[in-house]
Amino acid sequence: MRRQDVRPSPLFLGLLAATIAGGVLLALVEGEIATTAGTLLLVLGGWAVSLCLHEFGHAYLAYRGGDHEVRLKGYLTLDIRRYTDPVLSIVLPVIFLLIGGIPLPGGAVWINHHALRTKRVKSMVSLAGPLSNLFLGVLLTLSVVFFFDPADFTPTPDPLPAALSFLALLQILAFLLNILPVPGLDGWGAIEPYLSYQARSFGAKARPWAPFILFAVLIGIPGAGQVFFEIGYSLFRVIGGESFVAAWGRDNFMFWY
Repeated sequence: MRRQDVRPSPLFLGLLAATIAGGVLLALVEGEIATTAGTLLLVLGGWAVSLCLHEFGHAYLAYRGGDHEVRLKGYLTLDIRRYTDPVLSIVLPVIFLLIGGIPLPGGAVWINHHALRTKRVKSMVSLAGPLSNLFLGVLLTLSVVFFFDPADFTPTPDPLPAALSFLALLQILAFLLNILPVPGLDGWGAIEPYLSYQARSFGAKARPWAPFILFAVLIGIPGAGQVFFEIGYSLFRVIGGESFVAAWGRDNFMFWY
């Protein structure tokens, strides 16, 4: 693999810079407008960065596993344009994020599974994306734990750790959502190589519509959505996150409520 094949694109660096700018704004400027603008920049920019890293994880392991076409498709450059459809990958996930805080899987990379060497490699390629979300969630949570004083959380949390905690929670929720064994999601891709021919055929037919049914259930059935979020918050707390701090960040993000 050549170095230029995995060099981050200027667009990715721009998204990263916007995320950092949101954090700087939250840290240095006081006021409601600065809090809202900084939180939006940090969370939306951070979410776009995580989407790139999620899809890069798929592509990188696919390349190491035998699918060298991903390099020619530009998947190793972290360029968000390579992973996205304007509506399905950007507009809809942002809308769902704004109205309900459910982090839809946004991007996609087309992997030549016939080129992958083993079933284990195919499974690991699918797991790479969700695991990148889990890693980012843990990293963001620990950054709040180690770099902020608990006194910053009372009586109300400071906006920067609140925004970081909310972004961390979104990564945890994205991991949980993507890891579900539903056709069209990465959890199904991880077990698919080991399934029977009949099960794989069913998965191929269900792949276009199964995720939308899942999202409709999570949004339309209060009990289902509540269970999903409770599991996410529980995992978030296990790794050291504070639920009320993340909730405060969510309130700053969804400022219109």
